[in-house]
Amino acid sequence: MDVRCTSLDEVRQRIDEIDRSLVSLLAKRGRLVTQAASFKKTTDDVRAPARVEQVIKKVREMADETGASAEVVEQVYRAMISAFIAEELNTHAKLAVKASAS
Repeated sequence: MDVRCTSLDEVRQRIDEIDRSLVSLLAKRGRLVTQAASFKKTTDDVRAPARVEQVIKKVREMADETGASAEVVEQVYRAMISAFIAEELNTHAKLAVKASAS
């Protein structure tokens, strides 16, 4: 459902609404990434390059289906995945320290 805005202010307001939804979804995704760290044995499991490429392929297909730019979607996802991997590596390291202290 595309909405036709009648002013720049309306465009910005709608973008702000989308941003609020995106940030909420990123928070949910982040919590799942944190959980995933506990199931992975090694940092290679965290980095999971094959899984990254699987996700990229999937979201590019989704972009094509929805009329989004596959290039933009891929760039956004690669940046997001990279940030989440860094966070997950940090969580994974903390879990490893905790496990070795037990």
